[in-house]
Amino acid sequence: MAADGPGKKKHGVLFDVDGTLIDSSYFHAMAWWQAFRREGLDIEMSAIHRRVGMGGDKLIQSLVPDCTEDMQEELKAGHSAVFSTFWPSLRTFDSVRDLLAACSDAGLAVGLASSAQERDLEVSRHLLDAASSIDAWTSSNDAKESKPAPDILEACLEKLGLGPEDVVFVGDAVWDVKAGAAIGVPVIALTCGGISEAELRDAGAAEVYDNPRHLLEHLESSMIGKLMTGSLDA
Repeated sequence: MAADGPGKKKHGVLFDVDGTLIDSSYFHAMAWWQAFRREGLDIEMSAIHRRVGMGGDKLIQSLVPDCTEDMQEELKAGHSAVFSTFWPSLRTFDSVRDLLAACSDAGLAVGLASSAQERDLEVSRHLLDAASSIDAWTSSNDAKESKPAPDILEACLEKLGLGPEDVVFVGDAVWDVKAGAAIGVPVIALTCGGISEAELRDAGAAEVYDNPRHLLEHLESSMIGKLMTGSLDA
């Protein structure tokens, strides 16, 4: 679903949501851990966390290669059920609304390139409380293949009416960086999702900041600042 539309905005910023704008990565890891345990699978929490940001289907396949289709559906349902119990505990990272507003006020189209389930995304959008700064958003319904495939980024670009050369993507996971690279979108990575700067840079992140507040503090000198002034190299 999209908002009223970005109008004639020529450049934009795509934002991942979980782990980037919302402090939810570890809740997702816990939800997957409990889902696996319900199916009699003892998967280490650290192994799960390193895969958060992948689509659920790929996360499961990576951890349980011989998983049947029926078990995969049970695991997804279990994760969804457990994660919903954490909704009241979710919070935005510091300065998220100010970051989104700064991008929008500078004339950039702002898209939430999320592959979350629609009901989880609605919770996140309510927490963000930044409707006036957001031009478009996506959910898992908008992508055929999940990250690290770039489908969700392409869907968000289509809603904004922009191309890969017109935007920067802000994410927190290696899978975000890989998704951006697949279609030539530079990625600004944040470590607040729990992945180290070294790993994010090794994956190809163009810039790395601690969290949304840190990015906001350096916005003018960042790639987003260059988009604002039209000086970002194609």
